Amino acid sequence: MGLFHAAFGYFLSWWGAYVLALLDATMVVFLPFGVDALVIYLSARNGMLFWMYPLLATAGSLTGAAVTYWIGKKGGEIGLQRFVSPRRLERVRSRVQRQGAVAMAFAALLPPPFPLTPFVLTCGALEVDRWIFFSTFALMRLIRFGSEAALARIYGRGVLRMLESELFQAIIVAFIVVAVIGTIVSAVMVWRSTRQPRLRTA
Repeated sequence: MGLFHAAFGYFLSWWGAYVLALLDATMVVFLPFGVDALVIYLSARNGMLFWMYPLLATAGSLTGAAVTYWIGKKGGEIGLQRFVSPRRLERVRSRVQRQGAVAMAFAALLPPPFPLTPFVLTCGALEVDRWIFFSTFALMRLIRFGSEAALARIYGRGVLRMLESELFQAIIVAFIVVAVIGTIVSAVMVWRSTRQPRLRTA
C-alpha cells in the first residue's frame, strides 16, 4: 500500500478525515473521491472505530462548505460571476426558486464530477437559508460517508486486499495526477478571478 501511504500518509489518523474533507470543500483543492477513499480505508483498517470517521469527514466537509458559502454570500451575485459561469448561475438560481434550501443540500450526496463547490458558492450568493441548507447538507454527507464506512466495516478484509492490489495502486496514481492538475487549475482560476475588476451594475 506504498502509494496510498505516500499520497495520504499525513492523513492516516483520526484527524485526517476531517482535514481532507475540509480541504475538499474549499474552492482551491481538487480531490475527486479522495475523502471517500480515505473514509473507506480508515474504516476497514480500524473496524472498532469505523463510526468515528464519517463524523469527522462530515464535520470537515461542513466546515469547508461553510467557508465557501460565506465567500459566496460576501461576494453576492456580482462577485459570483468571477467564479461561476452565467449559465450555471442561472440554472442554480432557478433550482433554488423551485425547490428551496433542502433540495439544494441534497447535492451533498452526489459524487464527482458533480461541481459541489461552485454549487455551495452559488447558494451563498443567493442567500439560501443557511440553517436549513447546512443541517440538510450535514445529514446528506453523514449518510454518504456513513454508508461507505459501514460497508468497509462489514467487508474490511476484502476492502483492504482490494486497496493493496496493483490495479488499485495504479488507479491511485491516476487520481493523484488528476488531483494535482485540478488543484493547480482551480488555484489559477481563483487567482485570475480575484484580479479581474468587479463588474458594475447598471
